[in-house]
Amino acid sequence: MTTDEHSGFTRTETSFVSDGVRCAATVFRPAVSAAVPLPAIVMAHGFGSPRAMRLYAYAERFVEAGYVVCVFDYRYFGDSEGEPRQLLEVDAQLADWRNAVDFARSLDGVDENRIVGWGTSFAGGHVLTLAGNGVRFTAVIAQVPHIDGIAAVRATGFRQALRLAPAAITDSVRAALGRSPHYVDSVGLPGTRAVMVSPDAMKGRDRLVLESGLTDGDYPETVAARILLKIWRYSPGRTMSAIDCPTLVQIASEDSVTPASVAQRAAAKVRKAKVRTYSGGHFDPYVEPLFSSVIGDQLAFLADNVPLKLRTVPSI
Repeated sequence: MTTDEHSGFTRTETSFVSDGVRCAATVFRPAVSAAVPLPAIVMAHGFGSPRAMRLYAYAERFVEAGYVVCVFDYRYFGDSEGEPRQLLEVDAQLADWRNAVDFARSLDGVDENRIVGWGTSFAGGHVLTLAGNGVRFTAVIAQVPHIDGIAAVRATGFRQALRLAPAAITDSVRAALGRSPHYVDSVGLPGTRAVMVSPDAMKGRDRLVLESGLTDGDYPETVAARILLKIWRYSPGRTMSAIDCPTLVQIASEDSVTPASVAQRAAAKVRKAKVRTYSGGHFDPYVEPLFSSVIGDQLAFLADNVPLKLRTVPSI
């Protein structure tokens, strides 16, 4: 475990264990000790991306506002352990989320009763799924979230689905035989064999890499293709009506990965939902000029629903 001091906060590289696998985590804390336990925000990335891909920019804004933040990588991805690499299993990622939340609750100086689930893209779907299935979040922030598996497949398009099908079948067979995965690119140009091939996908990916201070090859940008035969079954929208905590759903109007209309209909099921829609595509919220608006709305939502100090009710 290593800790670095920054202006106004500390950053500690640490880990927690999920089903026997070490998951890498970065914990951000305000530099000045608080008089009372603080709420914590637990964060993870979307489809096949590591936490280093721009999530630290959000975490720094949250810790500067006074929150403790825990950003983690799923098993098989990023700086976490687990073999084979780049294996995306929904149930495993949900288990990692539950263990990450338990880890955050155990941190010194954290109010275990005030944990915020923050997810983007595929992880946006994860926090909605967890909140709708009994995980005790004080609030949820779901940025351009995955809502409906069938809608996501439709958004991919019939031709692209056909292009990916042989890889998905090959990898599923290899999995059944206990062999190493067959991989596909997570992001690619239109017409290539990749999962996300919207016209803005590669440009958006390049900006994320640049703005994160990373270079090509720092982290693999592939995924075991077997997930493509399963993703249609994963629909967090099915349980969103059961969410009873304040929930911020942030939607990109031109999102061709997680369709805006699907997210808007699903968000309407959440009793305490606040919905914000932005002009842009799926990859735009992470970088300027949209980032300032997106993070600003997140900070305002937190100030209203998860204040640093619990409001006291005057005695009568």
